[in-house]
Amino acid sequence: MNKTKTNGIELAWDHFGDESAEPILLIAGLGTQMIRWTPAFCTTLAERGFRVIRFDHRDVGQSTHFDQYPAPDLNALIATLQSGQRPNLTYTLEDMAADAMGLLDVLGIKQAHVVGRSMGGMIAQLLASAWPERVLSLTSIMSSSGNPALPAAAPDVMQLMTRPAPDPERDPAGFAAQGLAFARRIAGKGYLFDTEQQLALLHEELRRGRSAGGFARQIAAIAVSGDRRSQLAAIVAPTLVIHGADDPLFSPECGADTARAIPGAHFMLLEGMGHDLPAPLYATVAEAITQNCRRPQLARVNPT
Repeated sequence: MNKTKTNGIELAWDHFGDESAEPILLIAGLGTQMIRWTPAFCTTLAERGFRVIRFDHRDVGQSTHFDQYPAPDLNALIATLQSGQRPNLTYTLEDMAADAMGLLDVLGIKQAHVVGRSMGGMIAQLLASAWPERVLSLTSIMSSSGNPALPAAAPDVMQLMTRPAPDPERDPAGFAAQGLAFARRIAGKGYLFDTEQQLALLHEELRRGRSAGGFARQIAAIAVSGDRRSQLAAIVAPTLVIHGADDPLFSPECGADTARAIPGAHFMLLEGMGHDLPAPLYATVAEAITQNCRRPQLARVNPT
């Protein structure tokens, strides 16, 4: 694992594959670490001829934490937004997109394929719209356009996701049980739920570093990001939108709406997949990403 300073913070990152190969930047989801892009998945992509880069977002894992700032009160945040005001945040999704671009800058990468899941898909969308000359292709997985008319997440999923987690030092079993219950709820019905792998990921994330307020700060960043459809309409990178038919957090319509908003985007609905990426789908998803990387851009632009 490496650490790099960029955008005023430190990001932890690593990579798979030949350093001279075309780069793919993998962007993780809300409150999760780069290890959610498992070595098996990263290797599956690297074997298709890519240099695969993954990193910890700010406020998670081994990147810079923002625990000197209080976690936002989500109810107060919602009330502020409903009043038509914009709340003051520690950081925004645009800041997180700038982190990702800063990492590419430090690594000397002028152009890259960008793949994001859930919140990472939103960040990947912002990268493709704000830096069209730098993004060779975009793959948005289990994410959304921010369209306020889209269906909301299942209420029980939101309750599981936002309720306070037990302190892992005082109640490690309770912490693991809550994390496991959420992972099981958002998993698809078409694939066997891998309890052992999920517990291993939870424990490894604890070992690597946990920010108690990072999850809430990132939810706040998502909440104020708003409707991105006008930005999506400007994307010229070949785009693939992948979504699980069983996703209870972002319904399949969220993926379909994202694809409709991006010119020339392809939509791939995977039966039996929820808001997760099960190991039996690694080859399918990696091959779809590879094919999207080979598509021509709508309007080829030169790197600066």
